[in-house]
Amino acid sequence: MTTTRERVMQTLLSRQRCTINDLADELDMNPISVRHHIAKLEAEDLIKSEEVRHGVGRPRREYFLTEEGMEKFPTRYLQLTMRLLTQLKESLPEATVKELFSEMAKDLAEDYAERLDTEGLSLEERLDLVADMLNKEGFSVNWFHQGDQYIIRETGCPYYRIGQTHPEVCCVDQTLISTLLEIPAHKIKCILDGDEQCTYVVDDLIMPESVDDSRSH
Repeated sequence: MTTTRERVMQTLLSRQRCTINDLADELDMNPISVRHHIAKLEAEDLIKSEEVRHGVGRPRREYFLTEEGMEKFPTRYLQLTMRLLTQLKESLPEATVKELFSEMAKDLAEDYAERLDTEGLSLEERLDLVADMLNKEGFSVNWFHQGDQYIIRETGCPYYRIGQTHPEVCCVDQTLISTLLEIPAHKIKCILDGDEQCTYVVDDLIMPESVDDSRSH
């Protein structure tokens, strides 16, 4: 059964922006009750609001879904993304499409690098940072030291359904890892190839000292 908050979010998805009274009319609810649900959704950062002027008179406050709120409706956006990527690949040469994916991944990695202070961090501290960042992006990541290499494992991938049709998307996390570690990360296993997890290998160039092989994060 659809909850009231889900109905509020579905209304905002279809109408983009609504006032409290708009939502009350659409949902056939008392505005006070709508405001109660709106407050909870705002506290969870699923919706935001801003005052908008429409001609003369007082501005009105309009509510809209945040990016996190939009992600509560993944099926629709997944279908749109798949169609856009299919059209893109049908319209452009393969090399151009791969270059676009690569540039997108680089831009995303640079954006993270600017926000994260990695200067002076050891390789293991950077690995912790990368794992934490990817986990927030929807991956399930851990790493450990083995011989003269570090092994990074992803047991979950938020791009899996898209990657089944458009494997070019795999360059995103690989580029993120390599950029933030400032060392190339080499993929040796991939979920899309039927492996249980995606696995990356990073050569131990910065910290040659021995670390317990069983250590994971």
